[in-house]
Amino acid sequence: MNKTVFIGSVISSKIALETLIESNVKVDLVCSLDEEVSTNVSDYYPIHKIAFEYDIPFLKFKKINSREVLDEIKKIAPDFIYVIGLSQILSNELLDMANKYSIGFHPTPLPKHRGRAAIPWQIILGERESKVSLFKLDQGMDSGDIINQYPYTIEETDYAMDVYHKICTAMSEAIKESVENIYSDSVTFKKQDHEKASFLLVRRPEDGEIDWNLPSEEIETLIRATSKPYPGAFSHYKGNKVVFWKAYLEANEKYIGIPGQIAWKKDNGDIGIIAKDALLVLTKYEVSNDSNPFIIGHKFV
Repeated sequence: MNKTVFIGSVISSKIALETLIESNVKVDLVCSLDEEVSTNVSDYYPIHKIAFEYDIPFLKFKKINSREVLDEIKKIAPDFIYVIGLSQILSNELLDMANKYSIGFHPTPLPKHRGRAAIPWQIILGERESKVSLFKLDQGMDSGDIINQYPYTIEETDYAMDVYHKICTAMSEAIKESVENIYSDSVTFKKQDHEKASFLLVRRPEDGEIDWNLPSEEIETLIRATSKPYPGAFSHYKGNKVVFWKAYLEANEKYIGIPGQIAWKKDNGDIGIIAKDALLVLTKYEVSNDSNPFIIGHKFV
């Protein structure tokens, strides 16, 4: 019987693991990122809880390539190692422990958009039709042979979490479609055309700072792209950081001001902010120090 190890750290890891279990795959070991090192993992999920629920052996790790983790995986002698939702780079030794191959996941139609921060970047780039990819892990960045791809659509009003949910659904369907072929050794692999590859570079929290000189649509897109589970677009008001979680644009036919200036505020907390070519209506936000009320005419910087 084939032996399987599953490695992950986020919500998509949870969905993938549950999908394998529901597809009657016997998972022999779950490797779950330890809560103690999860601070900077924006969508962290302790998948050892799923393992515990289904009576699957598990270990918690801080560094996946540590000797103690490698030794435990080696004891399993896995045929397949799933690595879904992990930002740590796997060592060659770990990849080679799979007797058949290791399986990775990426939320873009590889070879397009290999790399980091795929959800924010796709929203920022205005992508509408996309696909998730299951692929054979190799030594490169998202460069292995494709096992399966499954489509999903990004709407122009979607926030990051909306896209995240769509990706998890598409990933689950891709796994369901692929499980039988994987475990019967009948996958028809598709090699990636490396000449057509594009690469998404890392995004950091500071990249969410709003430039009020940009067109309003670009600001609104940045807010959607970096919203939860990511750190959020932000600006500063009276020295306090304000994270913009949700906003929309409306035509500005009444207010004359400087981009970033507050035009109005409502009792429900909504704030109308002058943008370059529209009014940005901020509906959900978080202030580092909310003791200072927003004042009409004052400016975000």
